[in-house]
Amino acid sequence: MGTRERIVEAADRLFYEQGFEPTSFAAIAEAVGISRGNFYHHFRTKDDILHAVIEARLARTREMLTAWAENSTDPLDRVRRFVELLITNRDDIESCGCPVGTLTNELAKLDHPFRAHAVGVFDLFRAWLREQFEELGFDAEADDLAMRVLASSQGIATLSNAFHDSEFVHREVDRINTWLTGLPASRVSADRG
Repeated sequence: MGTRERIVEAADRLFYEQGFEPTSFAAIAEAVGISRGNFYHHFRTKDDILHAVIEARLARTREMLTAWAENSTDPLDRVRRFVELLITNRDDIESCGCPVGTLTNELAKLDHPFRAHAVGVFDLFRAWLREQFEELGFDAEADDLAMRVLASSQGIATLSNAFHDSEFVHREVDRINTWLTGLPASRVSADRG
């Protein structure tokens, strides 16, 4: 991994753990183990780093969604994989919240021009979830169902961070999976038939 990629990786982690605004150039350079001069060779402004972090998050999200699509032919299983992220990442979420939600919230408070770009990760999840529900036969309701899953996951992440209760996360993920299983069978089975 090159220096630029190491800077982006360190900045991504620090923005997540500490927030974008409080994270300094010096903190990122120290985390990477480089001089500030070397740092400035790769990034001139904090917004340059932020843009690179958002681009890296978008790329990782696309890769993850593509892998899920390649590893399962069942759209309901793919939606469940999205929901299971809450359990997979529960320690980080409990400690720092959702990386997407926390960054977009912070950028909104700052009225930062990159807020809309950061929301792009949510856009990817929304479009991907909508596609899964469309494959299940929920054409008219697909976007509403996608937003319900996305909103539920964000609420769970927020409350997990607030209360530091991993049992809550497991209960809520189970509830979402029960709800998914209870979706009208005629639509789900019609799509698979």
